[in-house]
Order: sequence, then structure tokens, then C-alpha cells
Amino acid sequence: MAAPKTPLPKSALMDILWDIQKKRRYIASDDMTKIANEFNISRTELEGIITFYHFYHRSHAGNYTIYLNNGIISKQRNYTVVKRAFEKELGISVGETTDDKLFGLFETSCIGLSDQETSALINFQAFTDLTPLKVKNIIGQLKKGATPKSLSSIPKNNIQYTPTADKTIFFKRYTPGAALKKLKKLTPVQLIDLVKKSKLSGRGGAFFPTGMKWEFCKNNISDQKYIICNADEGEPGTFKDRVLMNKYPGLMLEGMTIAGYAVGATIGYVYLRAEYFYLRDKIDKEIQTFRTKGLLGNNILGIAGFHFDIHIHMGAGAYICGEETALINSMEGKRGEPSTKEYFPVEKGLYGKPTIINNVETLCAIPRILNMPLDKYLKIGTEATKGTKLLSVSGDCGKPGIYEVEWGMKLKHFLKLIEAENPYMVLFNGYAGECLSAADFDREISGENLLAEHVQFKWEDPIEYARKMSAIGLRSGGSFMVFNDKRDLMPIFENITDFFVSESCGICSPCRTGNFLLSKKLKKIMLCHAENSDLEDLEKWSTIIKQSSRCGLGKTSTNYLLTAMLKFPQEFNRCILAKSDFNKSFDMKKVTQDYDTIINEIEQVHG
Repeated sequence: MAAPKTPLPKSALMDILWDIQKKRRYIASDDMTKIANEFNISRTELEGIITFYHFYHRSHAGNYTIYLNNGIISKQRNYTVVKRAFEKELGISVGETTDDKLFGLFETSCIGLSDQETSALINFQAFTDLTPLKVKNIIGQLKKGATPKSLSSIPKNNIQYTPTADKTIFFKRYTPGAALKKLKKLTPVQLIDLVKKSKLSGRGGAFFPTGMKWEFCKNNISDQKYIICNADEGEPGTFKDRVLMNKYPGLMLEGMTIAGYAVGATIGYVYLRAEYFYLRDKIDKEIQTFRTKGLLGNNILGIAGFHFDIHIHMGAGAYICGEETALINSMEGKRGEPSTKEYFPVEKGLYGKPTIINNVETLCAIPRILNMPLDKYLKIGTEATKGTKLLSVSGDCGKPGIYEVEWGMKLKHFLKLIEAENPYMVLFNGYAGECLSAADFDREISGENLLAEHVQFKWEDPIEYARKMSAIGLRSGGSFMVFNDKRDLMPIFENITDFFVSESCGICSPCRTGNFLLSKKLKKIMLCHAENSDLEDLEKWSTIIKQSSRCGLGKTSTNYLLTAMLKFPQEFNRCILAKSDFNKSFDMKKVTQDYDTIINEIEQVHG
């Protein structure tokens, strides 16, 4: 009797799903049966995994699969006319596939191109600054046999500003391996001590001290440890990591390798979001170059026992996978749902082993600090936040793009730098961030004098608020969206709420149900059907979601709404039924449709 077949490791599941999706353009029922058998899992479990991710399809998605970005910056540019152009050229609506299966047209949330909107992905090749004419030409060329790659190009970096040369950290000349050579004179303990002294903290938005995280991981004894670079840059409006990986992929790889040396890890993974598929080849080539130069592999640069290698793991479209435990579950071939933190990843992470998860920007900072060196780095920034910060700027400004700014810059000076056009509201730190008004513009971008969330000054007097908050710093993971005084803010809030309804993993009720109810309530307010009690519900429900959700997605999903209601009450109050004589839901055409039909029928009978 033949020995039972050994199931494939579940860590290979997503790659196999991607191979089938790319080849057949969907994952069929017979594929699912074979996959379930190969991995020794049920079809039900497999179905749950496939449907969790946005970019896996159970029906044909078209040989050319188009994803049009429906983020708020895209919608404020050419989204509407571009969408119509796609629908006209293809003869289908969003969510449909042409009869010949040649094209599929779908929407997706922010794809990391907010500075070049309106944008889309076609077979995961990027197309930026779209117009109806561009759409017509692109579809025409594809119908003639051109490939998306031949019509596309890597998006522009749009680096708009860096500090003076002595203070620039990220965007300056890079020599691969220069920082790694410093390790010959540093023990892992000394390296971690240096990182702790630098006060570097997580640049994805959590700002946990990097050196402390590395120390915790190093102190956990294990036969295997891992380094994961979180390149799942899914926060809408953020694209700094895309630019770093495009311009200096080696800087990220070198930071990962240094982290491996510090904690004793031998394997690293770049968890790359599917929206950045077009960067995979570049990163892969850089990994091969590092191996050839002895910067990856065994006994790196002749340092005995220093073994480290890096692989790429592709995401498949799930905002929640930016959360570290969800990311780990995704890499292990599971639904990318966050776990309860009985253990932190530095204790039990990937495959139950101690794991470091750092953001792209964080890892890119490490080689720069080693090369500066430390004493020079500590002279840049503020007391609490050393160095510089990368900000992704989009919206109503003259110079959208990437800005490397020294921590401590005043918000009002930054708005002038980006040539903001009559700034009315700033969405700071993406959809999960907060709304800032003119009363915040005297604050600085830093980690100085941060307040606990429950200690916020009242808004009764904006002038007094501005005076007190001017000393309170603002930290951001990297997204900076600015809106001028001509924008209606309610559609912006609606777009954000709909995003969280779509991206909630559904595992906990406050986030799953709460954001859905907020979406319905917002739509009621926008139609001017609301009463004061609806605004009270909005604030009450937002607070409940924030306080009782299971993970960071839910806990931050209503930040924008709570701060918007505090700072822009007029936007909500003007929609109150008693203060409005206009019913926005009233559709004269729809109301008179039956009447017109009856009149036409009578005229035909008596014609």
C-alpha cells in the first residue's frame, strides 16, 4: 500500500491561488477540489480563504482585469468621466465581464497612487493620470493585442522636497552594503543599543520603539526567528513605501538583514501588497544582486555565523493585513484576520516563532542611521522624534507627492510648502487618522507632548483650542490629504465609512455591524433627513466602535468621524431636517415616471 501523500504547507497556498488566478483568470470549482486535497483542508475552509481577499475571483475576471481606484482623491479628480469611458469602450458596467471574457471591470480602494489620480491597475500594471481619451487609447491598443505592461510604466516617484543635504536621511546617495560592513565592529547587543539610542520608532503609524522590539525578540530563545517587512501599504493616501521600494529597494533589504543580525533571525520576508505587483521584479532582481555580492546568504561579508536570506510573499487585497497578526495569518495560508494577542509576534509570531515585523520606512532608516552615524542623526528632529519623516501628499495642493521633512515642522509651514489651495480640512494619517482644521495649523509634526485620547480640549472656543493645542505634536504613518474650502466634506466622510464597511474582516460585531450602521446614518444625514438625535447616535456609536472593536482597524475606523464632528459641526448641522428646506432624496424624474408612462399609453391609444 502506498504511503499517504504529505500535504503541502499552507504557507504555499496564496502563491498557488495566485498562479491559478493569473492563468485561468478565476479559481474554478475543480481547482478548489484539487487544492483542498493537496493541502488537506476542507472546501469550506478554502472558500473562506479565497473570498476573504479582494483579488481572488470565483468567476472569470476577464483576460484583461481592470481595477479602477474609487478612493476619495480619485473621485475628486477624473474618476466619474474615466469610469464612464471604461464602461463605454467595453460595453459593460463596473463589476461585469465582457461576453468574450476579454475584459473585466472592477473598482478597488486606494492603490497607492493618490498623487497621480485618477489611476487604475490592468493586470496589476499601473496606469496613472487617466482621462477619457487615455482610456480610449488604452482599450483600443489592448484590443489590438498590446500587453498592459507595454502600455504602462512604473509610476513616478514625485519626490517634491527633502531637507538640506546634512539633514536628508532617506533620499540621498545609497551604497549597497555600506551599513552591513559596520556590523563587523558591532555585536548584536551593541547594535540594538544603538537603535534604542536613536529613538527610532515604527513608521507605519504605531510608533512602537524599534530597538525595544528588537531586544524583546533577541531575548526569546528559539531555533528559528523571522524578519518580516510589512510592505502592505494599504492606508488610503499613503504611497511613501512605494517610492522607497522603487527608488532604493536595496535599502529596505539591507535594513531587514541588519535586523536579522540583531535578533538572530536567518529568514526574512517582504509582504508586498498585490497593488504593487509591478514592483516585484525590481525587488526580486535586487535580492539576486545582494546574493551575488555576498550581502545575503551564509556568512555574510565574512561574518562567521551570520546567515540571512529574503523572499517575497504577495498579498491579495485586504486592508486588514497591514495589522501584524492578520499579516502573519495571511502568510500562514489562513484568512487574514487579526488574532487576540495572547503572545506578541516577538514571542510567538510566524509559525509560532519569534518574529520582527517592521514597516518599509522603519527598515530603510536603519542603514542610514548606521552610516550617518548616530551622533549626527540625533541632531536632527525634535527631542521625542529624531530624524525625518516621509509624508505622502495628495488632494487640493499645487505639489502632490513625497516630502521628507524634519520632525518639528509646523503644519502651517508644511501647507505652504505643498502649495495648499485655501486649506479647509486635512485628513491626517489616512482614513484611520484624524481631521484637522485651521485651529490645528499652528501645531507641529512631531511626537512632542502627545495627549492621551481621552484628554482633549473642548471645542467650545476654537481660539482657546488652537492656543492650547499648538504645543501638542502630530504623528502620522505617512498620509496627508488636504481639502480646500470649496469641497463638500460629507461625500468624503461617506467614502471613508464605506471603505471600512468593505474592509472590516467581520470577526467582531462592533466593527462589522457598527460601521455598516454608521454608513446608513451618514447617508440619512446627507439626504437632509436627519434630526439632532441622529447626530447624537453618530457620536455615540462611533465611540462604542472605537472602544470595543477587536483590533486596530475597528478602533481607528471612527477617528475621522469623531474629530470631524468636533471641528466641523457646521457640516453636519446644515443637514439637519429642521434647518433645511431641501430634500436631497427627492427625484422629480422618478416621481413623474409613472405619470409620463400613463400619458404616453393614453396618447398611443387615442392617437
